Amino acid sequence: MKNRIVGILVIAIAVLIGFIIFSFNNAMTEIVSSSCTHGDTCPMWGSIDFQTQVSIGVMAFVILIGLYLIFFGKDERVVTKIKKIHPQMEPKRITMSNYKKVMNGLDKDEKTVFGKIIESQGTILQSELVKKTKFGKVKVTRILDKLEGRGLIERRRRGMSNVIILK
Repeated sequence: MKNRIVGILVIAIAVLIGFIIFSFNNAMTEIVSSSCTHGDTCPMWGSIDFQTQVSIGVMAFVILIGLYLIFFGKDERVVTKIKKIHPQMEPKRITMSNYKKVMNGLDKDEKTVFGKIIESQGTILQSELVKKTKFGKVKVTRILDKLEGRGLIERRRRGMSNVIILK
């Protein structure tokens, strides 16, 4: 449907181009007939004919593109499939009461990072985490890799940074 509308618009533009060619050709013919003293042998007549034919050729090409879009252009459809996870296959969610139990199984640096994520109500930018923990970017990334591997957090790309989300 969209290709047909575009095709109609292209043909409308081609008709507008045709009107401009017709107007330009009439104006140039009047100018040449009043200013050229050589009559039919004036070289300006050949120039007008050449430019008119090139313009009509361009207009015909644009019309052909419009007709192609109307009759042969097919709309592409993007189909996305959402995969549903069986309830038994879903990862287990950690509740607030379980965070203390989880913290016992972490080392000192992991506890620091995980604690900052909890303090930020479960969502924080990775760049903010680097600032708050005063750890290096690489160290924070490695700690987040471990926490993500244990299923405690999830990283989502947001522009040039990651958003860290508690699971």
